[in-house]
Amino acid sequence: MARPRVRLVVTADDFGYCPRRDEGIVEAFLAGAVTSVSLLVNGAATESAAELARRHSIPTGLHANLSEGRPVGPARRSASSLIGPEGFFLGKMGFREAVAAGDVALPQVREELEAQLNCFRELLGRAPTHVDGHQHVHVLPGVCQVFAEALQAYGVRFTRLPLERGVGCCTWLEAPARAFACAVERDARAAVGPFSRHGLRWTDAFVGLSTCGRHMSAHRVSGALARVLEGTLAGHTLTAELMAHPGYPSVPPTGGCGEGPDAFSCSWERLHELRVLTAPTLRARLAQDGVQLCALDDLESKRPGEDVPCEATLEPFLEPSLP
Repeated sequence: MARPRVRLVVTADDFGYCPRRDEGIVEAFLAGAVTSVSLLVNGAATESAAELARRHSIPTGLHANLSEGRPVGPARRSASSLIGPEGFFLGKMGFREAVAAGDVALPQVREELEAQLNCFRELLGRAPTHVDGHQHVHVLPGVCQVFAEALQAYGVRFTRLPLERGVGCCTWLEAPARAFACAVERDARAAVGPFSRHGLRWTDAFVGLSTCGRHMSAHRVSGALARVLEGTLAGHTLTAELMAHPGYPSVPPTGGCGEGPDAFSCSWERLHELRVLTAPTLRARLAQDGVQLCALDDLESKRPGEDVPCEATLEPFLEPSLP
């Protein structure tokens, strides 16, 4: 049976987190396995990562960070609802809990986002190709509105909508990981409205929550793409993003965003992702499935008559835009 055509952006997150992670990410990019990176401007290796991006002409976006390490904006120098007593962000779950409790001042979120956008421009000499959120903070209630406003003001059109169809049925995920993925999916669905109203765009489909770390394989990446293709007519072209976290594992104390590298970055699973992404098996499987790897600007240039790669709809995966 004929399948829809797919143009797939493979984005490596956490660029700038540590030199070892960055080494693996650049290796994957040069191998053609990664097509885009998201830079942490408060990472320990931010400046060297920016230099690598310039040297190798890597399409680079901003990985907006409100949850790990030190802020780069006014919150760094004064009391702020974004940071704890030690001067660091509140953490992956701590920030979420503070947002849910109404303890985060959204104007301070806007200030930090603007500071990170300005920092990115200083590092790269241009605006980011896209902006997404470290640990998916950009789709949290309230935060998503401020995020969309900031991107619109800075002329950034492209973001990530981490809404992976069917992730709740991925039984190989451990219960905490599956619950977190489902929460991210719910937040992402609710963020569609604010993102649309402020002119943001995203790929028709997203995968990566079900294929993170040890769970990544050629079979599961292909299966995740197949799930988001269900209901799409043959002959149509779907745009998709695969979120990945490849690299050589961090070795403490080097890395992190001011507090040293976390367990996620030190895990062997980073190397596992790197090996899966660069192995011939995945490349062959994607080619067999009719998947073409490309960068975000390729998506735009290959859609004649459209000035954006995807029309923002309430159901971006069920109603993909036409080529």
